[in-house]
Amino acid sequence: MKWNLLRVALAALLVWPMSLAAEPKTLVLSHVVSPDTPKGKMATMFKTIVERKMGDRFRVEIHPNGTLMDDNEAVDAIAEGRIQFAAPSVSKFEAYTQKLKVFDLPFLFPDMAAVNRFQQSPAGQSLLTSMTDQGIVGLGYLHNGLKQLSANQPFEKPQDLAGLKFRIMNSDVLKKQFQAVDATPVPMAFADVYQALAEDRIQGQENTWSNIYSKRFYEYQPYIMESNHGVLDYMVITNAAFWQSLSDEDRHHFQYAIGNALGYGNAVAKAKSTNDRGELQAMPGVNLIRPSRADLADWQAVMKPLWDEYAPAIGEATLRAAQDAAAASL
Repeated sequence: MKWNLLRVALAALLVWPMSLAAEPKTLVLSHVVSPDTPKGKMATMFKTIVERKMGDRFRVEIHPNGTLMDDNEAVDAIAEGRIQFAAPSVSKFEAYTQKLKVFDLPFLFPDMAAVNRFQQSPAGQSLLTSMTDQGIVGLGYLHNGLKQLSANQPFEKPQDLAGLKFRIMNSDVLKKQFQAVDATPVPMAFADVYQALAEDRIQGQENTWSNIYSKRFYEYQPYIMESNHGVLDYMVITNAAFWQSLSDEDRHHFQYAIGNALGYGNAVAKAKSTNDRGELQAMPGVNLIRPSRADLADWQAVMKPLWDEYAPAIGEATLRAAQDAAAASL
């Protein structure tokens, strides 16, 4: 009897640590938008595929709507290994690299096909690993779309924006973009924009069709120019030490998951951009401004000098690759 009890006890001691070791590791994915957005849907798809293939070892915990941290904090948290995944705007890496400023240059990419060509080119792919020595590995790009200008008063020419305050993401390229038209750039978190527009603390902003529509910016910005002057995209990132610690097989599964999730998210973003532009155009209170070729040339002439100013920081080869990708759309 005593021997049987001893054998049961020994068996329990052997099984107990094995059960602990079988507990899946929790991986944190932080982003700042709702689950019902292209980025939110991408995150959900990524979680589903990872847990379907590796659920015995990994569990993905998604924190949407900036509930855990904002994008600036998320970039630092990835670099320091405090979280495993994030999808910040490509404008959020200024403290880590100057190369990604290529995406902030005004009027560089005429359409999303040009953006995609550049991102898939060797130069665009090399940007994903440009911060590895600082703890950040890019896994891929997620689209939102081209940016449009909006204001609370009519405008057509660059000089019409003089004196107005425009919300921007905190980027020195974007600051100089609005200073070039004598407007005042106001760096501000995305979550604060609607209230700032309502209180007239800012009189304009730049954003994609889907953001203007989903966040109801049109309620205080009835004048929207189809300028297509910039791009708002995201980079899905992970911590370099975490990524390198994975086995080849697990890394392959994560790459498969992110590849499929990004493909889905980008398809949703494309459809949503088209749909939301149509919704805005149909609204009786919204004035959609479509600049003529001559008007657009005026805007480009004012802002394009920033290309030469930032070429040394971005890298001549990177900028040239982006221009080549753009030229194929012209």
